[in-house]
Amino acid sequence: MPPGSDGTPGKLAPAGTRWLWLALAYASLGIGILAIFIPGIPTTEFILLSAWAAGKGSPRLRRWLENHPAFGPMIHHWRHGKVVARRAKLSASIMMSLCLVIMLLTIKQRWIIVIAAIGMTAGALWMWSRPEQVADRGADEDAPK
Repeated sequence: MPPGSDGTPGKLAPAGTRWLWLALAYASLGIGILAIFIPGIPTTEFILLSAWAAGKGSPRLRRWLENHPAFGPMIHHWRHGKVVARRAKLSASIMMSLCLVIMLLTIKQRWIIVIAAIGMTAGALWMWSRPEQVADRGADEDAPK
């Protein structure tokens, strides 16, 4: 498996394009932080995108994200088993539901609501299909063969 394909940082991008990765990392981080306060926008995905882009553009930003008390654990869990914590799943599901209710009350064009509901449903199904804990690899080693 090539470096970076499992979510771990690979080598830095060439100097000419490194600023693009850095811009993507900071833009994603900004959107992820805003998403904490705006229902309907996923936080986790933008933080993961930021960490991935930072791995190609800024080792310093990547280290900061990985060591951050709120962002670090979600990045670690994703890199070690594509894990999404139950709390994050519940929070995202509640926020998507709230966003859908707000849309139902404020948007007249039903086709917009249908498209949004389909997208939210697809996102929720994918999210709930992810494991909630990092697999205990030590248990496999202790099991009789």
